[in-house]
Amino acid sequence: MIEREQVLHVARLARLRLDDDEVDTMASELSAVLDHVARIGELNLDDVPPTSHVVDVTGALRPDEPRPSLPRDVALEQAPAVSGDGFLVPSPQA
Repeated sequence: MIEREQVLHVARLARLRLDDDEVDTMASELSAVLDHVARIGELNLDDVPPTSHVVDVTGALRPDEPRPSLPRDVALEQAPAVSGDGFLVPSPQA
């Protein structure tokens, strides 16, 4: 079973605030997930081809064909702030 300190460490990394009851619940749930992953790791999957989806996906994306874009003045007319030919965005906070 995962220890409280490990759950609290993961919660800190994920920026989650957990109370004591939630830490105990998470420890139990994360332990169950890791047990399942360990069981999958024991399987012989040498003859199983890698997949990206459980089912075959066809036609998920449209063809990438160039087409006219929105005129700049139309795109900028709803902007809260404009600088030259583009959007004016605030600088990141240090």
